[in-house]
Amino acid sequence: MFEFNQTNPAIREHSAWKGHAKFAYDLVQFVNPKKIVELGTHYGFSFFCFCQSVKNNNISSECFAIDSWQGDLHSGLYNDEVYNTVYEVVQNYYQKEAKMLRSSFDTAIKNFEDETIDILHIDGFHTYEAVSHDYTTWLPKLAKEGIVLIHDTEVRLQDFGVYKFWEEIRQQHPSFEFTHSHGLGVLFPKGCSEKFKSVFSDVNTLQLHYSKE
Repeated sequence: MFEFNQTNPAIREHSAWKGHAKFAYDLVQFVNPKKIVELGTHYGFSFFCFCQSVKNNNISSECFAIDSWQGDLHSGLYNDEVYNTVYEVVQNYYQKEAKMLRSSFDTAIKNFEDETIDILHIDGFHTYEAVSHDYTTWLPKLAKEGIVLIHDTEVRLQDFGVYKFWEEIRQQHPSFEFTHSHGLGVLFPKGCSEKFKSVFSDVNTLQLHYSKE
């Protein structure tokens, strides 16, 4: 299903996102988004899952990967090898779907109009302050009934603070979470569409289904 698996094995090996691949693919198919934005891409595993679903399902969507591709204190600092790996996969498989913005999140935001992003994936620096800033800064760009994905909601190491932010924000809006693969929060801060109401009525089944990846 995922064409990028045919290339550099480092993409999968370096990803803590592996257990969420099928959910990401199905989510894009279900939502039919016009714009997907990812904050923090690294080797691109999650981003390519989004792109693959857009491609396979003939969805008219723009997929943006935003990253400095220099690393940070959590992922480690690295050279252009990571950026070049992502670029090569995009050129080989997702030229139509993917757009790479090598930039800080705060600089890249000027490229997006308010209420235009249907799926926003936040996976940058993982301190409480960083994830809170990314969420607050980018929230105006999220479309009505848009979805925010927040990774690493179950990590409680070093100065990781995503779990603290998730515990706060999940109380304020419709949400659910997958606790496997470091945790993935799914948040609807501007309301959820009608077709998601049936999903909320049986979240346990959904969680069980995708935890088997």
